[in-house]
Amino acid sequence: MGENHNHQIFIDGNGSGCFDDDGRVKRTGSFWTASAHIITAVIGSGVLSLAWAIAQLGWIAGPAVMLLFSIVTYYTSSLLTECYRTSDPVSGKRNYTYTHAVASILGGYKVKVCGFIQYLNLFGVSIGYTIAASMSMMTIRRSNCLHNSGGENPCHMSGNPYMIIFGVTQILLSQIPDFDQLWWLSILAAIMSFTYSTIGLALGIAKVIGIGTFRGSLTGISIGTVTQAQKIWRSFRALGDIAFAYSFSMILIEIQDTLKSPPAEAKTMRKATKLSIAVTTVFYMLCGCMGYASFGDFAPENLLTGFGNPFWLVDIANAAIVIHLVGAYQVFCQPIFTFIEKWATSRWPESKIITKEFEIPVPIRGYRPYKLNLFRSVWRSVFVMLTTLISMLLPFFSDVVGILGALGFWPLTVYFPVEMYIEQKKISKWSTRWMCLKTLSLACLMISIVAATGSIAGVILDLKVYKPFKSTY
Repeated sequence: MGENHNHQIFIDGNGSGCFDDDGRVKRTGSFWTASAHIITAVIGSGVLSLAWAIAQLGWIAGPAVMLLFSIVTYYTSSLLTECYRTSDPVSGKRNYTYTHAVASILGGYKVKVCGFIQYLNLFGVSIGYTIAASMSMMTIRRSNCLHNSGGENPCHMSGNPYMIIFGVTQILLSQIPDFDQLWWLSILAAIMSFTYSTIGLALGIAKVIGIGTFRGSLTGISIGTVTQAQKIWRSFRALGDIAFAYSFSMILIEIQDTLKSPPAEAKTMRKATKLSIAVTTVFYMLCGCMGYASFGDFAPENLLTGFGNPFWLVDIANAAIVIHLVGAYQVFCQPIFTFIEKWATSRWPESKIITKEFEIPVPIRGYRPYKLNLFRSVWRSVFVMLTTLISMLLPFFSDVVGILGALGFWPLTVYFPVEMYIEQKKISKWSTRWMCLKTLSLACLMISIVAATGSIAGVILDLKVYKPFKSTY
């Protein structure tokens, strides 16, 4: 109720109370809305691949790597929160986006490099989410088909209609003007992520109780089940899966820009980041470990596909995944939408097609009219259609997203936050702190290279059996 009240003030208010000191619309976000945005971004469908990742690494390395990524992500995210305002964390000039922060603190060619990597990652994630959502919808359909036919019908089907359904939904939701108005969708998506994670965890626990033992080994999948070379490539790809599961830094500044002040945005964001990463790590550990304990070496890439019964509970979990991905898609795409729209406005400020807004009455008492912008509506719709088309063309694109996640982890989660923090805090070169930060950055670079190598090997295998638009399962 408290969040709704805050947003009602934003909707109803008139006069200067609606604007911040920089003339932009007053921010209404809080610790809870920021936490919801982060959890929505972090607990993606990637949680379902963690049992497979732990199966490649084993009982020792699997949880250890997951814990390591959580610590690194929290630490570098804390550094990044300090870069929301330039010079002073309380009164300095606000940086509205990740690239804006890089431009004001580092400048030069690094801005273009950061922007390219960030938006390429966000674009890749949107395609991966389209594929993942369609597969969950297909799983529901196939589950009911198999149940009704008693397992006699193979129930093969194409993923294309489900990708189109997801795309149409995203075209409608993409008309929501900005990040701050997505708070309700993020909270719903966060609830859904807990729902399917909890179901996956419960099914894993039930299976372990049913078989009466913990499967798996200390060193992961055994040679014999896979070859020595496959063991290495799979272990590398597992690092990429875990890295991708923790990647949200690319939208951290955008989330921080929704927070009201006082208190200082960095203080609220640090608390939200700590809570969110702690919660997601506990869920990741439980889901990943219980999934591995259930299936051992044969842990599936999507945990929920390993459980056949009760089919209605698996259906509920897959429905929750779809709803979550609907929200997560919007959270990840908003920075791209904002970037293109601001660029177009600055490039053609006199164009009425780009700048003019039409007011459409909203039949809900207390809500201001919806402002329709022709360029925004057309551009966002074209973007969603493009991601849907690529998803239909390359249904194995989740492997490519793994590459993007591996490559994006180092620059976006580690390198730029470390470099900006060093510059912002004027940390002297070759000092102990400078050396520690640089060593952390170098170590994460090596991990990203190894993870990307494993994902590339997976894509090469996919290409050997690739047929365009033949996403039949």
